Amino acid sequence: MCVVYSHIEWLSGLRHNGVARTTTIPYCSLPFILQTASALECNRLTTQFSTRSTHTFPFTSFIMLRSVVARIPKNARCFAAAVEETPLKATVLHDTHKALGGKMVPFAGYSMPVQYPDGIKDSHLHVRSSAGLFDVSHMGQVRLYGKDRIEFLESLVVADVAALEEGQATLSVFTTESGGIIDDTIISNLGGDSLGLVINAGCKDKDIAHIQAHLAKFQNKGKDVAFEVVEDHELLALQGPKAMEVLAELVPDVDLVKMPFMTGRSVEMLGTKMHLTRCGYTGEDGFEISVPSSNTLELWAILTGHEAVRPVGLGARDSLRLEAGLCLYGNDIDETTTPVEAALTWTIGKRRREEGGFLGEETILKQVRDGAARRRMAFVMPKGAPARGGEPLRNENGEEIGIVTSGGFSPSLGMAIGMGYAKKPFNKSGTKLGVPVRNKVNAIEVKKMPLVPSGYYVVPS
Repeated sequence: MCVVYSHIEWLSGLRHNGVARTTTIPYCSLPFILQTASALECNRLTTQFSTRSTHTFPFTSFIMLRSVVARIPKNARCFAAAVEETPLKATVLHDTHKALGGKMVPFAGYSMPVQYPDGIKDSHLHVRSSAGLFDVSHMGQVRLYGKDRIEFLESLVVADVAALEEGQATLSVFTTESGGIIDDTIISNLGGDSLGLVINAGCKDKDIAHIQAHLAKFQNKGKDVAFEVVEDHELLALQGPKAMEVLAELVPDVDLVKMPFMTGRSVEMLGTKMHLTRCGYTGEDGFEISVPSSNTLELWAILTGHEAVRPVGLGARDSLRLEAGLCLYGNDIDETTTPVEAALTWTIGKRRREEGGFLGEETILKQVRDGAARRRMAFVMPKGAPARGGEPLRNENGEEIGIVTSGGFSPSLGMAIGMGYAKKPFNKSGTKLGVPVRNKVNAIEVKKMPLVPSGYYVVPS
C-alpha cells in the first residue's frame, strides 16, 4: 500500500513502488490525471475513482494509472504540490449529478462531474448533434452598478464596453500591467445602470480581489461605481443545435429565432425571473441561464427530461472547446500570455486600440501594431496518442519552436488534436511539426481554428 498525502510524494511513491495497487490519491492530483489521460484511459480510470481518497485498482488499471502519471508535465506536478487540500465546495446540483451516475472529481475547488455513464465521447457527439446540459455554477457571476461603471471596467479589460448596446455581450480579458491575461470573461450590458460578468471558477477569488483593489482606488477619486458578487444564482449551459428548440418550450413568449448570438435578456421561467444569454463554450449554438438557486433543481430536471437533452460533464466540455479553438485559462492563456499572442486581438475594440486606457496597454498595443514573436495555434495529429500539454513543438530540423498547451482526442474528427504556441512562421496553417509523446515524435499539422466548423447561431435574414 502507498499511503502518502502530498502530490509530489504520491507521484514518487506511485512511480517507484511497482507492487502497490491501493493508493491514497490527493484531491489536487486528480485534475492532472484526468487532463493527461487519453479518452480510453480516462473512461477506464474514472470507473475506479470515487469521492473517497483511497482507491484499490485492478492490476491492469494500476499499470495504466502509473503510465498516465509518468506523462504529467513537471510544471503541473510542481503546481499541484503547492495546492493545499481544502474541503471541496459543491453546487446545488451535486447530489443530482451523483444520482445520475456522474463521476465526481475536484475542479477549481469544487466537486464536479467529469462524465456520466454514457462516457465523454458519446456526450461530446450528442452535444454536436442534439443538446447537452452543463452545470457551470462553479463559475462566478458578478455585477457592476453606477454611472461610472463603464469607465471603471474599461480600465481593467480590453473590450469596448461603451459600445455594447443593452442586451449585448462580448468576450474580453482582464490584463496585468505587463500585458498578461488575468482571466477571460463574458461581459453583458444588462440595461439600466448595470453590467454583468461571468468569470472562471479557478480565477474567481483572484478576479474579485483584483476588481476590489482597483475599485477602492476608483471610488476614492469620487467615481460612482458599486460591485456585487451574485451568491444566490446558479449557472446552467444548454448547448447544441437543438438548444433553441428545447428552450422555446419554456419561454413561449420569447422569439428565440430573432435572438442573435452573444445577446441576452431577462425572461420568466418557472414563474420567476432568470437571465438568458445566447452564448457558450462548445462551438455550438446554446444558452447560459442564470437561475435562482431555489429553482435550479426544477429547471435541471425539466431540461434533462427532454428527449433531446443529456447531462454532460467537464470532460466533454473540454474536448468540445478544444475542437472549437477556445482557450482554457491556466493552459492556453495566463499571466505570461498577451491577448495578441493568444490570437485574441479581435477582443480589443477598435476605439480601445486607438485610445488604450487599460492595464498593459503599452505592451499589448505595440504587439497589435508590430505583431508578436509567437502566437497560439491549433493542430491535428492523424496518428498516435495525443499530447496533453507541456510538450515541446519541434520543426523538421528538431529545433524547439513552441510548446503544447492543450491536447486530447477529438471525437468529431476521430484523431488527436491540440493547441499551443509557436514562433513565426511555424504557426501558419499547413506547417508540419513534431511533438514528442511516449518516447516517440508524432507528426502534426497546424490548422486554422476552429478545427471543427462552428455552429454559432445566425438570425435568418
